[in-house]
Amino acid sequence: MTYAVSGALQAAVFTALSDDTALTALVGGAIYDAVPAGGLPDLYVRLGSESVRDASDGSGAGAVHALTVSVITTNPGFASAKAVAVAVSDALHDADLPLSRGSLISLRFERAVAKRIDSASARQIDLQFRARVQDD
Repeated sequence: MTYAVSGALQAAVFTALSDDTALTALVGGAIYDAVPAGGLPDLYVRLGSESVRDASDGSGAGAVHALTVSVITTNPGFASAKAVAVAVSDALHDADLPLSRGSLISLRFERAVAKRIDSASARQIDLQFRARVQDD
């Protein structure tokens, strides 16, 4: 197993989302790896949790990353959050992202969960993606 490609994968996902014109048209620069202190916009994207398991084989060290990207809003209803979630999914599903270390074999959307948070005053959609990486 290798966790060595984790940082490179996270950086590539962040760059892909930040460079996606459809997504930035909806949230501007409100795409965060770490949520900044202070006030937040009404609608934003946050890189979330990650779990990793071994996927090494005869060709070398590899891993499967289950990574979460969250869309969070205080806007009423789910419409704006779902529009952003679609843009996130479009930007990442089957994306061919260059990594600074290793290589991305595949990146696929797996599932999403939409829920009310903060005593139902806000909404959050967690999109989970599966990335297969190899440490070249």
